[in-house]
Amino acid sequence: MRRNMTDAEALMWQLLRNRRLASAKFRRQHPVGRYILDFYCDDKRLAVELDGGQHGEALVYDQTRDAWLENRGIRVLRFWNNEVLSETEAVLEVIYSALV
Repeated sequence: MRRNMTDAEALMWQLLRNRRLASAKFRRQHPVGRYILDFYCDDKRLAVELDGGQHGEALVYDQTRDAWLENRGIRVLRFWNNEVLSETEAVLEVIYSALV
């Protein structure tokens, strides 16, 4: 588990922790299989992943990982770090819609 969060991860954790969004319990840096999810709500089987800039290799890895998770019934929502920081309310609305 990574100790240092990006600014976007720190903001997202403040918004999701302690059941602050739709009373959903999220875990940070939660292991599922061989993967570590940024944020995960087990009750709703929802993963929230935050991405910085990506190159081709990371993009292929994320696609493979998302397919593996989705095959196990876990829905994955991905957001860019800059989206979380500059369009916070819109990001929260998408997550909220997936929870209810």
